Amino acid sequence: QVQLVESGGGLVQAGGSLRLSCATSRLSFSSYTMGWYRQAPGKQRELVATITRSGYTNYPDSVKGRFTISRDNAKNTVDLQMNSLKAEDTAVYYCAAQHITTRAPNYWGQGTQVTVSS
Repeated sequence: QVQLVESGGGLVQAGGSLRLSCATSRLSFSSYTMGWYRQAPGKQRELVATITRSGYTNYPDSVKGRFTISRDNAKNTVDLQMNSLKAEDTAVYYCAAQHITTRAPNYWGQGTQVTVSS
């Protein structure tokens, strides 16, 4: 079945950087918009970044200018470069795949913890 596997989470000090990676398998990668979401304790899951198959990106104001999403259509991977991290970025980060014909993600990864110490 389709698998999305995140890596790269960890503990970092405020102001630091982390790079998350998501490797996919058994996914028709070019037919999906890829995204990163996060969920902090006691909060709803929220969008962090999306990238279409053609490379169009979208970010909420909370991470714009600090986070960069990228994808490699040859390797079927999607990355999230996170700079200038803040304590409020602490959350479990999830990779997601949304088919171009649907309005919500179809597949999710298991999540990777990012903890930013202040």
